[in-house]
Amino acid sequence: MGDTEETTTDQPTRDAIMEATFTALTKHGYAGLTMQKIADEFDKSKSLLHYHYDTKDELLVALLDYMLGQLDERLALDEESDPLERLTTLVDMLLFGPDREAHKAFQTTLLELRAQAPYNEAFREQLTTNDAAIHDLFVDIVADGVEQGTFREVDPDAVATLVFSALQGARVRWVTLDEDDAPDELRDALFTYLVDELEPEDDA
Repeated sequence: MGDTEETTTDQPTRDAIMEATFTALTKHGYAGLTMQKIADEFDKSKSLLHYHYDTKDELLVALLDYMLGQLDERLALDEESDPLERLTTLVDMLLFGPDREAHKAFQTTLLELRAQAPYNEAFREQLTTNDAAIHDLFVDIVADGVEQGTFREVDPDAVATLVFSALQGARVRWVTLDEDDAPDELRDALFTYLVDELEPEDDA
């Protein structure tokens, strides 16, 4: 049923299902997550949940896709800003989310899903899709900055790879080593060194 969910579920119901899945996942982690625990967080009938999804893994793949869509929507609201502001917005979204503690809880469970990816093709494919899409967001922002003269001539793909890889590393340190300052330190470092590198030479 999971592959037909986009066309058969109205948006409010889909939002409620995804919210319930997110809440249950952050409460119980991947290993402790069950369809029943998701249903416990869902304020509509359990049968409705099972109508659209057969397994928790189907729900988790849908959640990853849903969260990518939310990121796209939030960034789209910022499209009229200059490239540096958009770059800052995207970095902050990925490091801190709309709520820092909830974001840390989600990053912890996301790391669990990444650990399953070598053995779970559906997770691997969706995570690959998400990572590629986020990488492309960085590429587009940097390319826009180069085109507008906000940034100097740089390789947008190389900058995107550097920034996204650094963000992922900081998030791993944050959730695995309990280094609460890791996201802030990474953000400061990025905008200390990266902005200098991107600044047009004529303005340096």
